[in-house]
Amino acid sequence: MEIIKDNNKVIAIIYRESDWIPGLNFITPDEFFLQVSSWWYPKDKKLQSHFHKDFPRQTTKTHEMTYVKQGSMKVTLYSDDKKILKDFILNKGDLAIYANGGHGYEILCDDTQIIESKNGPFIGVDQDKEKF
Repeated sequence: MEIIKDNNKVIAIIYRESDWIPGLNFITPDEFFLQVSSWWYPKDKKLQSHFHKDFPRQTTKTHEMTYVKQGSMKVTLYSDDKKILKDFILNKGDLAIYANGGHGYEILCDDTQIIESKNGPFIGVDQDKEKF
């Protein structure tokens, strides 16, 4: 797992296919608005059924996660002042979590399939994003 920081703020966390470990592994720290973990369990492992209780949560920033199901993409990370910090490639089975700064994507293969997740609710592109 690679944690990319700028001015002591987490910009992104990269979790590669090779980073998986058996059991439950929390990838994001507790204070992130988006919680991401990996599960790796043997056959017949049972996880207790449960509901999630209503609990008010306040978020001030959108955190985003991308998972590459198939293909690959290039990710460019930016500082808060829009300077390029780092480029990296995500391949099949890799994921990244974006917490601060900016990011851009370039799809590198035909038929690339990505799953994206972020905290909601969706409030619209004009209210949520500053494109550059």
